[in-house]
Amino acid sequence: MSSFANAVYYPSWKVYKGKPPSSLDVRVATHAFYAFVRVNENGTLRLLDEFGDLQKQVDVEQGCLAAFAKMKRENPHLKTLVSIGGGSGSAEFPIMAADPAARETFAREAPNFCDKYEFDGVDIDWEHPTRCDEGENYVKLLWDVRRALPAPAYLVSTALPVGQYCLKHIDLRMAGALLDFLNLMAYDFTGAWTDVCGHQAQLLAPREDTCSTLRKSGAAGVDFVVANGFPREKTLLGVPAYARYFPQASGPGHSFPSAGEMEYSDMPESWISDAHIDHHAATASYVDSEGGKGFITFDVPGTVSAKARYVRRQQLGGLFYWTGVGDRQGSQSLVAAGLATLSN
Repeated sequence: MSSFANAVYYPSWKVYKGKPPSSLDVRVATHAFYAFVRVNENGTLRLLDEFGDLQKQVDVEQGCLAAFAKMKRENPHLKTLVSIGGGSGSAEFPIMAADPAARETFAREAPNFCDKYEFDGVDIDWEHPTRCDEGENYVKLLWDVRRALPAPAYLVSTALPVGQYCLKHIDLRMAGALLDFLNLMAYDFTGAWTDVCGHQAQLLAPREDTCSTLRKSGAAGVDFVVANGFPREKTLLGVPAYARYFPQASGPGHSFPSAGEMEYSDMPESWISDAHIDHHAATASYVDSEGGKGFITFDVPGTVSAKARYVRRQQLGGLFYWTGVGDRQGSQSLVAAGLATLSN
């Protein structure tokens, strides 16, 4: 197994789509994140789905959490973390992190949850601290969590975007002293929220002068966190195992009436085999004029290998994927392509 991390997220709701933890190909993963558990404003934890997490029959176990623990026991090389928060579960973080008593409660509950469900640590997925005071409280929260989950017995990670709108409010040097990994979400650069479409997860921005939307890149995010004191060897570059599509658009910079998302595993074979690969940006795209999806932006094994080579050159910590169950199998696997290049 590679000395680099090659980590996958597992969204627990996928159990209702026929994708239990056993559907993850953890042979090509080093870490697996269980997404998500929620946090209350008083610092206590709550399950996202009590039936799915604890009661539903999953992989001959009672509940998805038990199935995840079973997967870990059957794969001794694998480290597992519980991811707390998420895109739709972060509203409570600002109030919780601002309250010392609530942070203390959270720090007390975190190791209890890890020990009960056999996790190796926690992943703080607060999306996102966007004010100065929130950035300060975010670091205070990491401090309290690290004290309760000491290294090397436990792992503590976090997920943050590449945007300076968030990162500039965080003392990245201090965060780097407390964390084992920063999962840098180097994707979602364009979508329904942007004025024009473009590559959603490009490693490098275009060489030509373009609008600010099209200049977002994974490398720019890496440069910022490293320049501000976060250890490069703890930085994981994110890879999306899904496509974004923009009907009526045929290339970056075009406007669109709507946008959508599709898992990599559900994409038509032709999109992947006939994809245009931008070798500079390390990203792929396809234009679906007949099916109505328009401009489609995604990763393929070749672009993931390019990102893995970048990780090696920059001496970063590795790659992670949202999500592991969105991947394909065999020669088209993104996670396997990443590991193969990281291990080379």
